[in-house]
Amino acid sequence: MRYLPHTDDDISAMLKVVGVDNLEELFSTVPGDCLKKEPLNLSDPLTEWELNQHMASLTANMATMPEYKVFVGAGSYEHFVPSSVMSLLGRSEFVTSYTPYQPEVSQGTLQGIFEYQTLICRLLGMEVANASMYDGASALAEGLLMAARITKRKKVAISRLIHPHHRDVVKTYLWPTGYEVLELPYSEDGKTDLSALGGMDELAAVAIQSPNFFGCVEDLTALHQKASGQGALSIVSFTEALAYGLLRNPGSYEANIVCGEGQSMGIPQSFGGPSLGIFASRMEYVRNMPGRLVGKTVDQAGRQGFVLTLATREQHIRRERATSNICTNQGLCALGAAMYMASLGKYGLRELAKLNYDKAEYLKRRLRESGLKIRFDSPTFNEFVVEFPRDFGDTYRRLLDQKIVAGLALAPYYPELANHYLMGVTETKTQEDIDTLVKGIES
Repeated sequence: MRYLPHTDDDISAMLKVVGVDNLEELFSTVPGDCLKKEPLNLSDPLTEWELNQHMASLTANMATMPEYKVFVGAGSYEHFVPSSVMSLLGRSEFVTSYTPYQPEVSQGTLQGIFEYQTLICRLLGMEVANASMYDGASALAEGLLMAARITKRKKVAISRLIHPHHRDVVKTYLWPTGYEVLELPYSEDGKTDLSALGGMDELAAVAIQSPNFFGCVEDLTALHQKASGQGALSIVSFTEALAYGLLRNPGSYEANIVCGEGQSMGIPQSFGGPSLGIFASRMEYVRNMPGRLVGKTVDQAGRQGFVLTLATREQHIRRERATSNICTNQGLCALGAAMYMASLGKYGLRELAKLNYDKAEYLKRRLRESGLKIRFDSPTFNEFVVEFPRDFGDTYRRLLDQKIVAGLALAPYYPELANHYLMGVTETKTQEDIDTLVKGIES
């Protein structure tokens, strides 16, 4: 059955309200080369078993992660996921659960979210965490909007070393609302140049990523001092949550808001999704927090119960009072992250983080011994930037033919870093894998 949600009259009425004559004019801001003007090239209808055979033939031609040795991080990281996590997460009561609209019949879902929130607060050193968001990029954008609501200011400063895709999402979120997004440059040590804040005033927030896109660990003490000195909130983002199994957490540096990507916490890469947005803050800002918050209480008989304490919008509060347009959470992914953290425990997370750090340092040392330059001297976690010779493109393609992905070229994101590659190493790479990569680069 075809589903046509809007009649021509509906569409005309909506176009009239927004002040355009037709749909083409509505989408006129989209670049022409991004628009598909011809019909989709679809085959004739297939039966169910024919479609299954077609999909199987497509997947047979796809490169899968086990076949390749991938030395790329850049916001999505290959980690081993304990069997306990996938076994528990696959239970029907978890997989089929959706948004807890009726808390009284969703105690299991709510308790799982509550446990997730608790573990996230412990990991990040924060006082309150929400029930999760769509991904790290939306979490950062929502954090900046939250800071603007709190401070009543219209400008935010974000580091150029925040993941480029996350910065794009921030600009998409903030541009229609009239907020101004300023970018902070980076220094020769691979860290954010916070001295640039001296020429910026009336900031709602200052946001940096640590470890940043180059893998370097930022100075979070300086961030909070600089931000608070200008009456702005300090926001710490991240793409590799596992780093805080080893590094001091943002809360210990008095960060006001912490947000980032939680894919590393027990969520397979799955060709790019789904992922998990982590969001935490100080308790004083809780009523400005986007998303949902689950709390624990007792009923009249003294029995423990879990409730949806705060919710952004929909039937829970008046829409015009909403703090965010995000109206749900990544429930299953958040539950997986909680299971992952509980499976590893405090010391397991630290041991795993140390393993990631050590393996990255081993690759860094081997590349230096091969005569290559590590671009930045600052401490890194499990990824770093390497400068290769100008003809490295040929070597890269040869390694790719050998099913080795030797990093991510940075030139498309940072034109000044031509011939520089971001290399990432996790616990999934053996010493033999690393030595094979280095030999391939040397030959």
